[in-house]
Amino acid sequence: MFEKTSPVSPFSIPNIQRYIAFKVLFNSRFYYPVFTILFLDFGLTVPQFAILNAVWAATIVMAEIPSGALADIIGRKRLLVFATLTMVVEVGMISFVPTSNPSLIFYVFLINRFLSGLAEAAASGADEALAYDALKDRGNPDDWGRVLEVLARFQALGFIIAMSTGAALYDPRLMEGLCRFFGVSISLTQETTMRFPLYATLILSFFACLATLGMEEIAQTNAASGDTPGGIHRVKQAFRLTFTAGAWIFKTPFVLSVILFGMLFDGIIRMVVTLSSQYYRMIQLPEALFGIIGSMVAMLGFIIPRIARKIAEQKAPAQGLWITAALTISGLTTMSFFWPWTGLLPALITFSAMYFNGFFVSFYINRETVSEQRATVLSFKGLSYNLSYGILGTGYALLLKTKKQALGQEFFLENRDMGPAMLDNIVFKESFTWFPGTFLIGFVFLCLVYLFFIKNKILK
Repeated sequence: MFEKTSPVSPFSIPNIQRYIAFKVLFNSRFYYPVFTILFLDFGLTVPQFAILNAVWAATIVMAEIPSGALADIIGRKRLLVFATLTMVVEVGMISFVPTSNPSLIFYVFLINRFLSGLAEAAASGADEALAYDALKDRGNPDDWGRVLEVLARFQALGFIIAMSTGAALYDPRLMEGLCRFFGVSISLTQETTMRFPLYATLILSFFACLATLGMEEIAQTNAASGDTPGGIHRVKQAFRLTFTAGAWIFKTPFVLSVILFGMLFDGIIRMVVTLSSQYYRMIQLPEALFGIIGSMVAMLGFIIPRIARKIAEQKAPAQGLWITAALTISGLTTMSFFWPWTGLLPALITFSAMYFNGFFVSFYINRETVSEQRATVLSFKGLSYNLSYGILGTGYALLLKTKKQALGQEFFLENRDMGPAMLDNIVFKESFTWFPGTFLIGFVFLCLVYLFFIKNKILK
């Protein structure tokens, strides 16, 4: 346990240093820029890819809350070490799986998606809780905004490196050219280079594991210190803490409101981010620029957190809410016009709202939550985000299917020389107004809930 000392720089605290290192190493995965085509190049089909992603999302939803409660019971460090060890296993599996047996590949990737979701759930909440409690114990909790600001910058840098390097490692021609530049003559195929981003991510996973092993557990009222009974008792205690934290959220209007507004912003914007490559094609941006655009988006992480910290520390929470809402609705609305090339600007405005939302939610929840249930409360936040994303994604998929069926027969009668890809583009463009419309309806609904139920208790 740390000894209480006079306030120091937050970045001199070992847990803060390792927390930043863990977040960057755990999330900067080199295969992200080629995620979809990587799965397909291993021989998986599109339906199988959809099933695997559904397993990943379902695992996170089911494990999110129990993992947060277990972190508060058995210790946050143990959950983080488990998360990074799981990352080593799940990335290692697909890095070396042979491609000769299609059935084996699917089941290996199925286990990979389950373990990946489990690792995400285990890390969610426990990492922030461990870092924030170390800051309270060794420094000044008011410095949490500075920590989030620096973290965002390092994550942006990690994302830029992963986006650019991962795509380059995947390209066999580029790798051959690089080898020739260094005087090595070698012939590479896609089957070989498609594993390079996985190997690079596997190396990061080992460093992430080292970062968590070096963390120090903070003593808590409910944390196990070696004399707490194990087995069924801990399971019961975890569920009891889960219900306690859930009841506390619903009895704490400010935290409940932060989570509700946060899940609305996150769900809508994350859906748009998922579809961003299709949007870029529709505004006539060449695919060669997609990696550069991804780096531009990541660079927002160097700018926005500083602005968000000043707002959070100097202004009322309502100020941050209105700024984030204004950016979201203006960005989504102007994206719906699909302006050639200049449509990139409203996309950047929309994505900037994601950074504001992430900062404000973390800042306010950590400030209001007691140490004993911090990881559990943060897990509720993660669960709400994934539920929001899943529900909105399902709704949008149904909308696309309905519109495609409505336009399909008439389209092919009038455009016999055009393929189904053209119909997909038309449906995508016509359905995009669903995003600003859904956001506006959701935001107005939450504002009404605030006005009629919790007006006098939050946003002061």
